[in-house]
Amino acid sequence: MFSRSPVLNQSGPTEFVFRVFTTVPEFQVLLFFLFLFLYLMILCGNTAIIWVVCTHTSLRTAMYFFLSNLSFIEISYTTVVVPLMLSNILGAQKPIPLAGCGAQMFFFLTLGAADCFLLAIMAYDRYVAICHPLHYTLIMTQKLCIQMVASALGLALFLSLQLTSLIFTLPFCGHHQEINHFLCDVPPVLQLACADIHVHQAVLYVVSILVLTVPFSLISVSYVFITSAILRIHSAEGRRRAFSTCSSHLTVVLLQYGFCALVYLRPQSRSSVDEDRQFALVYTFVTPLLNPLVYTLRNKDVKGALKKAIGIKGTVETL
Repeated sequence: MFSRSPVLNQSGPTEFVFRVFTTVPEFQVLLFFLFLFLYLMILCGNTAIIWVVCTHTSLRTAMYFFLSNLSFIEISYTTVVVPLMLSNILGAQKPIPLAGCGAQMFFFLTLGAADCFLLAIMAYDRYVAICHPLHYTLIMTQKLCIQMVASALGLALFLSLQLTSLIFTLPFCGHHQEINHFLCDVPPVLQLACADIHVHQAVLYVVSILVLTVPFSLISVSYVFITSAILRIHSAEGRRRAFSTCSSHLTVVLLQYGFCALVYLRPQSRSSVDEDRQFALVYTFVTPLLNPLVYTLRNKDVKGALKKAIGIKGTVETL
């Protein structure tokens, strides 16, 4: 079902161009600075989380290890897309070589899949912390945490390599194709193929189930057990604290999985390229931006560490 090696088809176009958001110069400038501002906020916010976790011994736990890895993935994820996107907003359409398009798709899919897998791992971490608190440090060892992150990245690399290889063995029509998107994502690139793509769409659907449906199902099961355990806590303050440790993660999960599912799991007959572009903007900008915000605004440990780092008097409270 999968291609064994990434062979880019050379019989079709040698380059693609992305469709511009607007041709009105004033709107182009506005969009450029808006997306640039959001990108810089993503870089600053997620870099701050990585720095705080790495420099504060109080945050060297499994939960914050996963959070710092999530932040690193978010930075890489947006960097694969946004700089090229910004360069195409201002001025004429700039072509991307066929190989460059394949590389962007590969890294975009890899980091996106790793993001989804890591969110599932973080749900398991919260399950262990709340349902088995006395055994938490025995279960969530540093070795296990590293193994889980490495496995998530390895599986994401494998699936992305196979899917990208399969897509770019297709013949593409014409010499200079326009992609109705701001990145080389699978659905808009598939629409440019000059061959039957039913098998490729089926493979995309299977990979999407593995990346989205399976991890989300595991997250849902984890939260069923977590909710049951929280409801058994007699103290209202204890329940509030337990819920607060999960609400941030759950917010990111719903946004990430929800909008990705609308793009990759929606039937092709109901799919709209313009809607897909709008949904892609959410998981390219909104989710990576919310990640540092929800975890700092709702997490006393991180807020306390940030205050100490910038010289504001505060205390770090354990959740």
